[in-house]
Amino acid sequence: MSKPDRIIGSLQAKCESVSRCGFNKSSVGETTSVSIWTELLGAEVAQRYYDVKGVRTRVLEAGQGPPLILVHGTGGYAEAYTRNIVEHAKHFHVYAIDMVGHGFTDAPDLPYTMDDFVAHLGDFIDTIGADKVMLSGESLGAMVSAWYAIRNPQRVARLVLNTGMLISRDEKGKAQLQDVVDRSKRAAGNLTMETVRTRMEWLMANPEKTLTDEMVEVRYRIYAQPGRAAVMGKIAGSIIGGILNDEWAKRYSDAAHMRGIKCPTLVLWTTHNPGLTAERAAIGAREIPDHRMVVLDDCAHWPQSEQAEQFNRIHIDFLRG
Repeated sequence: MSKPDRIIGSLQAKCESVSRCGFNKSSVGETTSVSIWTELLGAEVAQRYYDVKGVRTRVLEAGQGPPLILVHGTGGYAEAYTRNIVEHAKHFHVYAIDMVGHGFTDAPDLPYTMDDFVAHLGDFIDTIGADKVMLSGESLGAMVSAWYAIRNPQRVARLVLNTGMLISRDEKGKAQLQDVVDRSKRAAGNLTMETVRTRMEWLMANPEKTLTDEMVEVRYRIYAQPGRAAVMGKIAGSIIGGILNDEWAKRYSDAAHMRGIKCPTLVLWTTHNPGLTAERAAIGAREIPDHRMVVLDDCAHWPQSEQAEQFNRIHIDFLRG
């Protein structure tokens, strides 16, 4: 494997790596004519609820084969992977979960620490009876998946860290994360379609092209569940606020922890990721013993949606080994 493909040190090198993977700008804006239903149309995708140690946990489930668990980010939900489930279900038994406190999964009275999310993920894996799984997490989901892999190396076959990893943020990154904390608190305290849209725009490089009204309404309806907006604000404060705290970051987001990841790992980044640049992510990736890094162009914090075709191709290729 070539050095630039493993650790990408400059924007030029990153763009060259993306070009080799066949990534281009042609798909920007393609989501404007796509809905959740048309993405799932004709496929055998089930919405199921699992009892995970007393936590009613919602899952979008499809396919047969090795278990692949897709784990969304802070304030997210299973629909973050609408554009990926069907393609991945051709090769894997896909579980796109709502983490505890998110989506339509129960929101028990918890502090919503990193340990709470890791424990729920582990309990879900136990519930489905899987001895070994593949994990792909986005943002917070990447951090949760990384910690599960570190603590349970024998149970993770392959790992994908999508726009999230264990590493401290620089000052520019902290400012961008403070921005999303503020947006999250506004949405939690004054829930409207507009405040939700403003929060979701943070995820996209080209929100005017890739953020649909349907996507905004899905998040609005989830947050409009009784008491759920307040939980979202609590989670944003606990996790994103934690990343901004040096003591918390040393405990949960120090790159040195990733030396404990024993499985093959794909670090999947973007040229416009807010909060953590590709250059800084490449520094963190060096701590992972067996890793590959790829950077996608023309997307920000939701590459699995913004550049779905390219994401699916490189993601499936890595997971199939």
